[in-house]
Amino acid sequence: MNITILANRDIASNFAINLLLPHLNNHNITIFLSAKVGQKTNKPAALLELAFYEQELFNRILSPKINAQHSEQTGFNTFEQLHEIVDGGVRELNNINTEEGLNVFKPSQPDLVISIRYGVIIKSNIINVPRNGVINLHSGILPDYRGVMATFWAMYKKEQSIGMTLHYISDGTIDTGRVIGKSFIDVNYQKSYLWHVLELYKEGTQLIINVVNKINQNLAISSTAQEKGGDYYSFPTTEEVETFINAGNAIISELEVNEFINQYYRSNVKLSELTQPEQ
Repeated sequence: MNITILANRDIASNFAINLLLPHLNNHNITIFLSAKVGQKTNKPAALLELAFYEQELFNRILSPKINAQHSEQTGFNTFEQLHEIVDGGVRELNNINTEEGLNVFKPSQPDLVISIRYGVIIKSNIINVPRNGVINLHSGILPDYRGVMATFWAMYKKEQSIGMTLHYISDGTIDTGRVIGKSFIDVNYQKSYLWHVLELYKEGTQLIINVVNKINQNLAISSTAQEKGGDYYSFPTTEEVETFINAGNAIISELEVNEFINQYYRSNVKLSELTQPEQ
């Protein structure tokens, strides 16, 4: 089966892809990445720091160092290394809904499209291509937590468990498609928001693997319409981030990121030796 993965150029997407690939060995994989360009927005300082750790630190600073250690590396692969491994390579695609973007996407001939943190709302011209549809792994429980940073909002509301939802994308709306499955983990309020986001993918990616296995066996994929209600969330304001932190929570922890990188990417890079984000 041809599987096209739409993801974002960040550490969480990379982690999720590395978790998935060993279970997709018998399939032809192509990966397209979204990546934000342009000036920084007026986000709270804590969210700019988060973006640094999720994107700039991983892509611009850590990945080149990990790539340089490739001969000694036994851990997960960077995007550059994944490009050498997967059949269809790894390419950036931010204009997927345009005619030009469709011409880049369509040659991958996907039977199934898997969306993980992809930064573009895909439209019908893309949705109609794969015969098995487009499935999206959302880092929140639907319909309660639609939109962005669902894990933050669940922790903000002091939920005792958080989760992911695998659902179909059937139109250009956000987080509204039929639900295939959900996974849950307990919240550990001693850990940061980013730690929880990364932790969620360990169970969440299994939902995708289950779908792929069922398609392989020609089994029907059961799904249910989302219940009415729920809320749509955007990025938190400075005041909301301050409330979150004042409650004893953290957005990121350099120690946790360092442990994560060394555990999964088998890198001897020390974050304390690297450039700190600009405020």
